[in-house]
Amino acid sequence: MSQDIRICFVGDSFVNGTCDRTYLGWTGLLCVNLAERGLAVTHYNLGIRGDTSADIDRRWELETAHRLKEGYANRLVFSFGTNDTTFQEGQRRVELTDSLHHTKQILSVAQQKYPVLMVGPPPILEAEQNDRTKILSDRFGELCADLKVPYLNIFTSLGQSVEWLAAVRAEDGAHPGADGYIAIANLIEHWPAWSAFVPSC
Repeated sequence: MSQDIRICFVGDSFVNGTCDRTYLGWTGLLCVNLAERGLAVTHYNLGIRGDTSADIDRRWELETAHRLKEGYANRLVFSFGTNDTTFQEGQRRVELTDSLHHTKQILSVAQQKYPVLMVGPPPILEAEQNDRTKILSDRFGELCADLKVPYLNIFTSLGQSVEWLAAVRAEDGAHPGADGYIAIANLIEHWPAWSAFVPSC
């Protein structure tokens, strides 16, 4: 197999890198670091603002199939959840049981095709939504453990980070600027599952 690495990052606005004026986000930063190590990387950012687990369940397979071709070191990273816990018109956008159902569907299929990682949702400045997101993140961790998909819970670490909270506060109350995405990238860089996920040069 070629060591040309193709990585699809699939998720929501935090994958998209919303509010990062360098337009790298954490996904771009990770790939820059891989390139600096001498790896040949093709980076596909498939983050869509406002997407829930239900939206991603509908679209991920077709979108990644167009980009991950045979003969390459294909990799797939999922990250979503915050939009599921948002209230819209007085109702939670995706109920907890449905979030878990969609996520199980996504990961069960994906792991049969590619090496897969999942990164959990981050905290924002809204305390009540954070309570819901924390529960969802914990349940994602349990689900991923059952499926043997490596899962990184970033919620707790970022919730205790003065830098993260300041970066979110300086923008729209949910998304950080560049410094916040650097914080996410650093957590992933120090995650043993990430090192094992990417082929060495």
